[in-house]
Amino acid sequence: MSIARQPSRRSVLAAAATAVAAGAVMGAAVTPAAAAAQQPDGTPHTPPAPRTPPTPDWRRSPREVDYRGWTSCADWLTGAFQGARVAGGARPGVVIARPVGVTDYTDPHTGATAAWEYATWTGPLHRLAVPATEAVASWNADTPSGTWLQAELRGAYSDGTQTPWYVMGRWAAGDEDVKRTSVDGQSDGRSSISTDTFAVDAPASGLRLAAYQLRLTLYRRPGTRLTPTVWRIGAMASDVPDRFTVPASTPSGPGGELAVPRYSQDIHDGQYPQYDNGGEAWCSPTSSQMVVGYWGGRLTPAQLSWVDPSYADPQVDYAARYTYDYQYTGCGNWPFNAAYAATFPGLQGVVTRLGSLTDAETLIAAGIPVITSQSFLKTELTGAGYGTSGHLMAVIGFTAEGDVIANDPASPSDEAVRRVYRRREFENIWLRTKRYDANGQVRSGTGGVCYLYFPVGLTPAQHRALAEVGVS
Repeated sequence: MSIARQPSRRSVLAAAATAVAAGAVMGAAVTPAAAAAQQPDGTPHTPPAPRTPPTPDWRRSPREVDYRGWTSCADWLTGAFQGARVAGGARPGVVIARPVGVTDYTDPHTGATAAWEYATWTGPLHRLAVPATEAVASWNADTPSGTWLQAELRGAYSDGTQTPWYVMGRWAAGDEDVKRTSVDGQSDGRSSISTDTFAVDAPASGLRLAAYQLRLTLYRRPGTRLTPTVWRIGAMASDVPDRFTVPASTPSGPGGELAVPRYSQDIHDGQYPQYDNGGEAWCSPTSSQMVVGYWGGRLTPAQLSWVDPSYADPQVDYAARYTYDYQYTGCGNWPFNAAYAATFPGLQGVVTRLGSLTDAETLIAAGIPVITSQSFLKTELTGAGYGTSGHLMAVIGFTAEGDVIANDPASPSDEAVRRVYRRREFENIWLRTKRYDANGQVRSGTGGVCYLYFPVGLTPAQHRALAEVGVS
């Protein structure tokens, strides 16, 4: 989103969380019953018991964010398999070995019912270093035609009780088998799912998420040998305090700028309105496509053949279509954007939060752009020329004085996309969790949410930079 008259993404999510959608959780989300876990050779596999770390002293936690990802063979083998296995190689992933059953799924967006074979991987309990009020899962996968996946999260509260399994997304890279979708109406009266975000309903009560598990269910057409492959799944859990302003950071380096392509969302205004009204609201996929292009991601003429050939930058239209969430009716679902980026060979994508522009400088110095999410009044960001209730842009560098160089897709042309924004203004609108709208009403901010896209083959400097900002 990039214009003030559109509703805040967070207000839309909050409204969705309180509205119970009939039939939202379908049979496809049911835990597979009594199936034997199997290794590639078909023998039962019992994962090693995860070592329980000491209970963290949350008062001394140096960060407000805990991101944990599962990507390696060793990571995957800490989980439990039901009909799934680990496929090794340079990029290990979870695949279907021997399906444990067949289920019918009725797509809520088409009404079509189809049978699907399925298998699951259930991750170990991850105890948080941060007692969390929110969590966002993200994943990287390949879903050939005839396959799709569901990602779920189950939490353990700080009082020792448990949440149900919450669906965090039903996803496919394409849109012909099922329509990728979030699931509204999920709540246990203490926490809820708002599109892509788990949130404790009453943080002031002191209740927190103390730990969580993730579960993947992989689906394929019955009788085939097809399979999704999931290379990464993880979640960012956080307890960012309510704040209208944040401390100012000090520039940490000499500056520098990455050669990220520039794409305007505005030149796509009116194109393919079935995907969230066309380019007017395409800040998220446009930002994603800029960073994908920076890493060398390219689309073939065959992939772009459905786009009107008179349209400039058809890859932006493509990104909008393949990030679109049919329940949210928008292209701004955070995990769907990260998953889209990872459909390009050799790329990974995660959703997390950063703590300051110093973190962004660390990543930029290692060659990793940062896609940030923020809301602001026209008067709060000098040089933007607009106000917004929710917008994404790509931070691509810093001036010698420490100001932010951003590729802002809310621009009238590709040439106008590069902007320089004042450091203090940008940092505050990005990291705050509370703000005032044009009517003086208190609204929410994202608290430093960002997308990070980076190669599978990291350089030592990139590995260190990601570790420094908490991405495993």
